[in-house]
Amino acid sequence: MTFADLGLSPDLLKAVESAGYTEPTAIQAQAIPTVLMMRDLIGIAQTGTGKTASFVLPMIDVMAAGRRRALMPRSLILEPTRELAAQVAENFEKYGKNHDLKMALLIGGVQMGDQLKALDEGVDVLIATPGRLMDLFERGKILMSGCELLVIDEADRMLDMGFIPDIEFICSKLPETRQTMLFSATMPPPIEKLAKKFLNNPKRIEVSRAASTNEDITAFKVNVGSRQKGETLRWLLRHDHVDTAIIFANRKTTVRELNKSLQQHGFASGEIHGDIDQASRQKELQRFKDGGINILVASDVAARGLDIKGVSHVFNYDTPWHPDDYVHRIGRTGRAGAKGRAFTFVAPEDAEAIANVEKLTKNKIPVFGKKDVRVDLVEKSDGDAAPEKTVEKPAKNNAAEPAEKPRRANNSDERREQAPSKPRKSREHRSDEPVRNQRRSPRDEDDEPVAAGEWNGPKPGFLDVGFG
Repeated sequence: MTFADLGLSPDLLKAVESAGYTEPTAIQAQAIPTVLMMRDLIGIAQTGTGKTASFVLPMIDVMAAGRRRALMPRSLILEPTRELAAQVAENFEKYGKNHDLKMALLIGGVQMGDQLKALDEGVDVLIATPGRLMDLFERGKILMSGCELLVIDEADRMLDMGFIPDIEFICSKLPETRQTMLFSATMPPPIEKLAKKFLNNPKRIEVSRAASTNEDITAFKVNVGSRQKGETLRWLLRHDHVDTAIIFANRKTTVRELNKSLQQHGFASGEIHGDIDQASRQKELQRFKDGGINILVASDVAARGLDIKGVSHVFNYDTPWHPDDYVHRIGRTGRAGAKGRAFTFVAPEDAEAIANVEKLTKNKIPVFGKKDVRVDLVEKSDGDAAPEKTVEKPAKNNAAEPAEKPRRANNSDERREQAPSKPRKSREHRSDEPVRNQRRSPRDEDDEPVAAGEWNGPKPGFLDVGFG
């Protein structure tokens, strides 16, 4: 199947082709015709499968016919976070370049002036976060009585963030004869109950079971102590063939401290979290996309919906508190058919959290071990000579120094000499010890040769967990 088989207009097909896409994903193939038929729908698909394009593309064709009016957006897309809203706006700019459509982005953290100006001129598509939309509505700066189409994206995240009362209020101000779409990666029963209130006889599209993870992602859990997380993370970043990585932490303070530590150890990293203003967050995301940095440390504000191509690794520095967040976090890698690896650090206090994740996904996460290490192994044949031992020359006896450089005694020295003191080892004793004067090679002459394919380097402590 191609996009041409879905009933999209020629101008839209040109934009899709120029963006480099030829075949629709499963959710796109089923959702696009439904939207074009003006039916309500519930779309459930695991993250990274193209949910955004499944409603953006048909909306462009639907909105192509009609006339915009000041302060009355013709369609509304609700997103839980600023980053998701900005990303949907990028999709509209990319796919709608051949259409005369006006779009406005209504998010917090930026000045209202440009947003109000765009609303005054009239918009076809309004992309908003519930907080900023409610703010402008209460000020009388926006009217929603002309909205023909509503999209509620990441509905389960809306529930987690407490936006459901706001959504109910917004829906009460929209025309009853509207088209409504609800998209989410997971669909817990409370959301399904709310969907019945928002939608009218919707078509349900589910391309994978709820809370499933992407088959292209190889996931591991790493049993590690809380104080060893930083060392373990740095080892994996250096030895697991990491191209680009997103590291998730539960707290904003952890994000800041971890990013600072990584930079001090020579990594090109950046950070995004809720305490950073919107302009700085977008700038940091752009640096990551452009390759200015290859490691992004983030709180869960960035866990959902960010479509950044080529992310090879995801690290859960903290096991997520909510099991649904695990699915969304690791979904930042393995996108668009690419392969990815995901590591979750599990400290002793995370036992309940990781158990909830495995219960939700119905999948036991394997423990990362020696067989999973990706460092190039060094093979050694039987004929190779063993490395020679290097013996360091004995150090100069420092006990003679006081005789060579006499020091003037004072009263305190005399008191120390008269006072009884505990016996202690002399310098002569330490310098005569052969262990301290011989620097042994990593492998002595009498060691067994390393068999092909075995680990031939320093082994991090966390690999001993769970192994004999």
